[in-house]
Amino acid sequence: MQVVTGAMGALIPKLFQLLNEEYKLQKGVKQDVEFLTKELPSMHEALRKVADVPRHQLDRQVKIWADEVRELSYVMEDVVDSFLASVEGSEPAANSNKLKELLKKMGNLLPKGKTRRKIAKKIKGIRLQVREVADRRDRYGVNDAVANLAAAPTTVDPRLVALFKKETELVGIDAARDEIIKKLMDGDGDVPEQQLKILSIYGIGGLGKTTVAKVVHQGLQEKFMLKAFVSVGQKPDVKKVLRDIFLDLDKEVYKKSNAQMLDEKQLIVELQELLENKRYFIVIDDIWDAEAWEIISCAFKDSNCGSKIITTTRSFEVARKSGEAYQLKPLSPGNSEKLLYMRLYGGRSKCPFDHPVEISEKIIQRCGGVPLAILTIASLLDGKEKEDWSKVYDSIGFGHGKNQVVDNTRKILLFSYYDLPYYLRPCLLYLSMYPEDYTIKKETLIWKWSAEGFIKEEPGIRQYELGERYFSELVNRSMIQPIWGGSGSCFVTGCRVHDLVLDMICLLSNEENFVRVWDVNDQRISCQSNARRLAIQKIVLEQDDSLANMCTPQLRSFSAIGCDVHVMPSLISFGALRVLDMEDCSSSGGGSYHLDHLGSLLHLRYLGLRRIDKVPEKIGNLKFLQTLDLEDTRIKELPQSFALLRQLKRLHFVVAEGIVGMHLLGNLTSLEDLQLRFDTWSPEFVVELRKLTMLRNFILIIMPYKGLDDSQVKALVKSLGKLKEIQILDIYFGGYMSIGPQGWEGYVPPRQLREFRLRTEKDMLPVWINPSLVQNLTSLWFNLKEVKARDMEILGSFPELVTLRLTDMFLGLSESQDFLPDVMGGLFPKLRYFSTPAPLRFLEGAMPSLESLDYCYLEVDQLKRDSSFVFEFGSWENLHSLHKVKAHFRPGAPQENEDEAVVVLELAANQHPNRPNLEVLR
Repeated sequence: MQVVTGAMGALIPKLFQLLNEEYKLQKGVKQDVEFLTKELPSMHEALRKVADVPRHQLDRQVKIWADEVRELSYVMEDVVDSFLASVEGSEPAANSNKLKELLKKMGNLLPKGKTRRKIAKKIKGIRLQVREVADRRDRYGVNDAVANLAAAPTTVDPRLVALFKKETELVGIDAARDEIIKKLMDGDGDVPEQQLKILSIYGIGGLGKTTVAKVVHQGLQEKFMLKAFVSVGQKPDVKKVLRDIFLDLDKEVYKKSNAQMLDEKQLIVELQELLENKRYFIVIDDIWDAEAWEIISCAFKDSNCGSKIITTTRSFEVARKSGEAYQLKPLSPGNSEKLLYMRLYGGRSKCPFDHPVEISEKIIQRCGGVPLAILTIASLLDGKEKEDWSKVYDSIGFGHGKNQVVDNTRKILLFSYYDLPYYLRPCLLYLSMYPEDYTIKKETLIWKWSAEGFIKEEPGIRQYELGERYFSELVNRSMIQPIWGGSGSCFVTGCRVHDLVLDMICLLSNEENFVRVWDVNDQRISCQSNARRLAIQKIVLEQDDSLANMCTPQLRSFSAIGCDVHVMPSLISFGALRVLDMEDCSSSGGGSYHLDHLGSLLHLRYLGLRRIDKVPEKIGNLKFLQTLDLEDTRIKELPQSFALLRQLKRLHFVVAEGIVGMHLLGNLTSLEDLQLRFDTWSPEFVVELRKLTMLRNFILIIMPYKGLDDSQVKALVKSLGKLKEIQILDIYFGGYMSIGPQGWEGYVPPRQLREFRLRTEKDMLPVWINPSLVQNLTSLWFNLKEVKARDMEILGSFPELVTLRLTDMFLGLSESQDFLPDVMGGLFPKLRYFSTPAPLRFLEGAMPSLESLDYCYLEVDQLKRDSSFVFEFGSWENLHSLHKVKAHFRPGAPQENEDEAVVVLELAANQHPNRPNLEVLR
């Protein structure tokens, strides 16, 4: 079941906050709040138990009760937040006389007495509702009903079908099978061939992990004395798993051992004795829990007989802890087509002449190479007239029909969903707001989670950092697909949701009224809808009844994604809104957003607008605002009330020429993420910057036509030195500007700095770039005049460096060096992405982890003059992990020189043991 707990998790701490003495609650109100703080935790626990059971298995009365409590929790949180927004003292203390004067001038946000009496009345009404709901919980026997369901026998696992597939039905697994066998049987080079080898296959549900493991197991059985294939499952009984392994390995010994009477410890001892000095091959299928694996693995004796173990899991973390992790890739388009034809017709050769090629290509694309998806859709198409295939494609939704394969697909995916911790379920369901194949920015998503209250509080950990853990956990569990980007391909910048998963979460979200999506397939929005979140996708918003008459006071999130926005609904009806975002939207019709009532959105935490040139004066009313994202805008003036956004943590915007109000920026002392672009240098900003001591991520783009003088550069660096919490620092100077060695004089970097990008005219390596000062650097990007051997030694000594991008550095022979520096062995131990305009020589042992090598803007004519040209590319053979090479030629070289360079690059790639993928851009 969806996050049936609603807002309960965030509400309970707020109620305790209300009891704080500083709020001086009236006696009656205080008694009501005390009652709620005692009753709600037990209701919350009951809801958590309900959430453990799939919704379709719940009694109807339990569903009604859970839905009622969830809705009530939202109402309660809205009331409590209104109280916190209105009480005296909710404003943070001002640090300047100017701000104090401003507060006095603006007065209170709401009339205190009248508002507090109104809220007190609502709290009393809520107490009565909570008492009624609690009575119904006892009357319906919710706890007993849920307990009985939890104790009921588990249904048959639909994945068992994969174990008994006919060999003729297996398509597209040859490459994975051969690669896994090679990894198992050849060893890793450093590992002796006879040592126990453990390989863990991981990937999304339905990808075919069990099938591949079974094929590998069958193909290698004859090489081993003892064999076993055992499934663990989502809620493992470790004792049963150990008995199953024992039984599979040797039935006779199992019977003699009276294994049914043994506990875990005794079973482990029996298995160790059985496996001693034996060559065995065991597959442990479908591991969900690393702790269960740790116990099971104790039974595997390593007698240096060349034994092998394969595990399968949906979680990368479990795979990593189990052994060498192997990610199973989706089927290629060709194999996907082959599997579809096999399921429909028995093979491509039997394909009828009227087969609808165009629609089948769309179907294959949507399935994304997941065998289970292909087989499921094929089962929907089987027996239907060819002219009906388009209708099937348009209405594809897994779990909607009575087809057994469709039902099995849904069950397989739901296994992963119900295995998620409670705090991750709303984070995943929130992705149903985005269209198919949409690139979702990680940073934006995490701040929206925070605004919605999905990220639980943990002492000593910032909300964003905790959100990054949530994001990574969803990636590790194969629920979302990571997108790699930035300066290289080693950092995750966003994600996509596989169509199979998107169908599942949309279905769940719809059942639980979590998100209402309006797209091109919908005609109108019902003003009676009580959805808490509304997403409008890829359509033109025009003035019509469904928008103009929309009355959604309960709405918490309104997002327009990829829309041409002419008219937005009036914000006056969005009293409970937490998130307002217009992502990838345009306004070609000349319309504008209705921002007149923006100041009335007292609960707003996230505000993302596009193409506006004025910040509303009443924005200071938004006391809870955490994110203000004004990309694609050119702000000319910041209103005085801007200084009141004391809880703002993320600010992105472009500063137009001659902006007024930059002196207010220093009041935003909670800022953690600041991204600005200046068209004109602002001395005021540099002074205000040093006050923002909580900054974690700072990106500054300066594009003036004239360079900064030394005093301006030193002022900027001085302010940067005050930012002791910085983890990501990115400075880009357009035009002819740089920060020379003297410009960094006196700068001491914070030790937790992880990413540093300095994109200026051309500079030398800053003196503080040293492993002894910043040990945690993972990403560096410089525009350098030249790179010397000493520079490469310094850069190569950073123990955690993963991405290094050197651009525009000197390519020819300088007065101080008669050769380009070699990359010595032992340097760059963890580097995975390296970008350089120069073909440096890599000596044996250099960059042992390098996967991607990018030559940016190679000077082909210069390479032609260097006699060592061929040798430098030939040194790729010393990069043992290399899998991808990209070369981008600087324009202007003769065609024949470029052709010769391509031949040399192709030769080097073909001679490399890994045969890396080569991409040449001219």
